[in-house]
Amino acid sequence: MPVLKSPGKYSHNTSNSPPHSEALKAQTANSQHVKELKGQLAKPVKPRSTIILEFESRRILAHTSDRASINIKSSFISSAYPPCTVPLDKLRKAMIEDLRLETHNRGHYILLRTVTPTETMMAVTAIVEDEMGNVLTLQLYNQEKELAGPQGIEEGDAIVVKEPYVRVMADGNYGIRVDHLSDVNFVPKFHDLIPYSWREKVTEIDESPESWKEKGNKFFRQASYRAAIECYSKALEFDHPPGLGTTIECNRTLAFLNSGQFDAAILGVEKELSKPDPSIPSDKALFRKAQALYQLQRFSESCKTYKLLSERYPGSPLAQEELARASARLAEQNTGNYEFKKMLSETKERRPPCLDHATYIGPVAVKKTESHGNGLFTTAVVKAGDLLLCEKAFSYAIDHNYDPSTGLSPLSVSHPDRAFNGADAELIETITQKLHKNPSLLDSFLELHRGTYDAMNVQEVDGKPVVDTFLVEHIVDMNAFGSPISSRKSHISSRKGTPPPENENFQYLGIWPLASRMNHSCFNNACHSFIGDMMIIRATKDLAPNTEITAWYRSPFSSGASEKPVDLKPWGFGCDCIICQDIAQSTESILSTRKGYLEQLRSIFTSPRKPKARGIERLLSKVEETYSKPACEVPRLKQWIAYLLHAKDCAESNKPKEVVKFGLKALESLGYIIEGGNALRASDSENSLLVKTWGLMDDEVVSCWMMLARAYRLVAPALQARAVIYAKISYKICVGEDETFYKTYGQHSDRTDGLLPTARY
Repeated sequence: MPVLKSPGKYSHNTSNSPPHSEALKAQTANSQHVKELKGQLAKPVKPRSTIILEFESRRILAHTSDRASINIKSSFISSAYPPCTVPLDKLRKAMIEDLRLETHNRGHYILLRTVTPTETMMAVTAIVEDEMGNVLTLQLYNQEKELAGPQGIEEGDAIVVKEPYVRVMADGNYGIRVDHLSDVNFVPKFHDLIPYSWREKVTEIDESPESWKEKGNKFFRQASYRAAIECYSKALEFDHPPGLGTTIECNRTLAFLNSGQFDAAILGVEKELSKPDPSIPSDKALFRKAQALYQLQRFSESCKTYKLLSERYPGSPLAQEELARASARLAEQNTGNYEFKKMLSETKERRPPCLDHATYIGPVAVKKTESHGNGLFTTAVVKAGDLLLCEKAFSYAIDHNYDPSTGLSPLSVSHPDRAFNGADAELIETITQKLHKNPSLLDSFLELHRGTYDAMNVQEVDGKPVVDTFLVEHIVDMNAFGSPISSRKSHISSRKGTPPPENENFQYLGIWPLASRMNHSCFNNACHSFIGDMMIIRATKDLAPNTEITAWYRSPFSSGASEKPVDLKPWGFGCDCIICQDIAQSTESILSTRKGYLEQLRSIFTSPRKPKARGIERLLSKVEETYSKPACEVPRLKQWIAYLLHAKDCAESNKPKEVVKFGLKALESLGYIIEGGNALRASDSENSLLVKTWGLMDDEVVSCWMMLARAYRLVAPALQARAVIYAKISYKICVGEDETFYKTYGQHSDRTDGLLPTARY
């Protein structure tokens, strides 16, 4: 018997999955050993040359090792700790030998310089020295993308670490681990903090805005945006001729844009645009402001800026092209009209499948619930299949190291009691960087449920945003959704009997803030589906205004043979829906009896030699007798599957009347109230088949309606078209769109469920 599944909220602990469990045990054993060293001074235990040689050897080995074997690249975090919220000028300078092991050295900072190239596995790692020449390992977490390629750390780069956390690593050497982006500052070589012996020589000719601009341009051409921004910022400190400041600011803005710092880009160009001198061209400033607004999903403001640019500087084809793109996003945002077929094609071209589309917020609003915090509520009358929300992910990650054969990733982030796959680390890293670069996004993200995590209130220090990485991790844990590349792809695969591995949804992971507001109910009234990083939420029932919208965090269909309330422990609460209440109120005797009948039916349906239909129908009746409440009040998930499989058997045996009888019973088991479905007279019109009340939705519901349509074609042709309409609505709810319905299903398919053999993703 099939187990029906639907992607839901993500809570994925791989601690018990080998080889992650072995890595976790080794890490835990090492942590017990280093506890004895806590508080001792971090005096070097090995010569400088030995520490550097060992690091270089590991770096070379990492690039030459056999990547075909499973090699867990892991990071172990002892416990959460807050970022430094003290301004740098209030901290005391320390040297390596002043620091304490396994301790967050509060009240201090340390100035370091890299003496080796970096190696990136779970962190950006290098050997660094202090001003006394002592060395240790520096590990910078959540920096991988930021420091990739030309923007990476080079030998001789200076770094300030605030309140450094010194740890004893597995090889016995000492290392400073930095989890919070705001705890590390990359110091330009011309900065006053740099000691004279480390400082880059600056000639008199360098001390001009033009020379610093040219240096910035050189770094920009090398895609080294951090260094370019440092040089442009230095250039802006000087007095400069008219127009030069605007040029430098526009160059810096472009570097901000290319490095994802959209808030800074807007701030810089607005300062230039506010200047009263009309002789200075501002076309570049306007264009880059519009680009930054677009990237922040502020499409209305972006369109206004592009229009202003077109008015002031007509004839720019690029401005017109970008205005058209921004206008298309604004139309999506306002109307919810999307080209879903085109979006599906885009998912095949992009990895990760991050699409260039806007969020549409339909007839929904966030409101307080009586007992579950914030929730999502309807603001108007909604029909089954209506679009409630089409939300672009705030952030989206793919585990590039995922192994389909095991459902695991060779990347592991571990706490004392749990380990997670690489997509988690990727998503946490991406979100942390995004918030650090664009503090305007902080408030909306930090409003999401965080469990019991006690966060600090400081969001800015030294003019820079402070982002608590561990808070981000907790919010991801509570709010992330695992997703397929396309729900249509998953739908077709499951109908063909080749579903992806159970853990494949953990390869793709995202945060959709508004969708996260939905609370769980097994008796849900909304269904979410995916096209790339776009989540589509449609109503599964007709809803009145001010109705709370509920979805599945975990599918109630996936409990196997046993009936028990859905497990929501990772989110800190239990499900109190009518289905879970009914299970809790049922006696063990009733549940055991029902399970026995269902196991007999399972054996029959999986056997190549089936008994006569009367025997199956007798068992189906006995299952029905174990329920005390009508299915329209409490859906019967186990009974639905049994009736559905019998209807399929009848379809394969060419018994259309029985298909109608048991197909309708299957739907009624899910809470559907259907009128006119059993009226098999030739005089009946298609309007006599009417879904008065919609029940639970899943992929197999589409198959059921298509089986009914095929049967009606033989025994009640007038009802056939109506059944196809309901199949199409169900398909739209399950996969998010109905533009591809007739490419997926057809009434002349040789399959009983109508799936076309040509159906492909």
